[in-house]
Amino acid sequence: MLKVSKCNKLPMDRQPIEIVERKGKGHPDTITDGIMERVALELNREYLRKFGGILHYNADKSLLAAGVTEPQFGGGKVIEPMLIVFGDRATVSYAGESIDLDRVVVDAAKSWIKENLRFVDPDEHVRYQIELKQGSAELTDIFRRGSKIMGANDTSAAVGYAPLSRTERVVLELEKYLNSPEFKKEFEETGEDIKVMGSRHNNHLDLTIALAFVDRFVSNESEYFRSKQEVLERVNSFLRENFADDFDGIDVHINTLDVEGRGVHGVYLTVLGTSAEGGDSGQVGRGNGVNGVIPLMRPRSSEAAAGKNPVSHVGKIYNAYTHEIARKIVEEVEEVQEVYVWLLSRIGKPINEPALAAAEVYTEANFEDIKGQIEEIIASELDNIGEFVNRLIDGMVPVY
Repeated sequence: MLKVSKCNKLPMDRQPIEIVERKGKGHPDTITDGIMERVALELNREYLRKFGGILHYNADKSLLAAGVTEPQFGGGKVIEPMLIVFGDRATVSYAGESIDLDRVVVDAAKSWIKENLRFVDPDEHVRYQIELKQGSAELTDIFRRGSKIMGANDTSAAVGYAPLSRTERVVLELEKYLNSPEFKKEFEETGEDIKVMGSRHNNHLDLTIALAFVDRFVSNESEYFRSKQEVLERVNSFLRENFADDFDGIDVHINTLDVEGRGVHGVYLTVLGTSAEGGDSGQVGRGNGVNGVIPLMRPRSSEAAAGKNPVSHVGKIYNAYTHEIARKIVEEVEEVQEVYVWLLSRIGKPINEPALAAAEVYTEANFEDIKGQIEEIIASELDNIGEFVNRLIDGMVPVY
């Protein structure tokens, strides 16, 4: 069933209040998402190499338990390593052949850590606990039925939208900038654990940034506050250069828990650049949506995408594909100012045949003039869902 209707609610940019969050790659929740998605990609490759197709797995019920550290000006120490628990289901053997699941999973985690967290040694600072068990017979059988397009493994729904609002763009791009190689080269004392919270009231934007500092690069309290002020100035410069015309004003606040005069206890100081070392744990699905932000004022899918298999788990496929379809509608139908797209699966039915595909469109043009074009785009995208699944398998679609 395909339904396209007109939306009478104002686009997000024209609503009076908006709240948007983004968790950077060193945030414990994002670390967990990143590692489990890397596990998924490596399992895809191993299954394809060994069996010629992807078998049943889901590694999304996973978590990161914080370690214990003792930050100090000039350099602290790690007392107890972090623990990553890999949970849910994975096929280990098929037709008399098997894979070394532990090796694939741990190697995937270590490679992600090496690529994304400069100060975390994946051998010294992290422990690994694998709790991936064999899946249920019926869900596993979905992968053995020989269909070109898999049946959905669940009855589930997802929603995506386009375009990003100006607040969403600021929050997304600012975190990416703060974690960019160019920024880290200039401010090597800043860690990867960054969270940006944006709050817009009418045309004024307020940004609160949590930014971990790495203790080995900070000699004392005064140096910490001096460095924080320099970072603030650079952030304001970045915002003026890129978003000055989007808002009447932007206020920025960094590490607002800081209190001068309390030494190491009054500043956001870390040993490894992430609060996962000793302050905060992480879990798949608690971080960014598949479009990179946490939009508090928007409808949002309840499923986590990271770590799920990409051929039958609609919690991953539909979660990402709704956003892609929405972007395509906005790109191809210029009269559309904002669109929401929903896909609802029915367990066992082919993923290209959802029980419901729906779009809600805001436009100031004649809705009936563009309705048919939007229906054609959605139908065409569903017909080509196999191409999208292949991109998911190859890791070409971001999911956190």
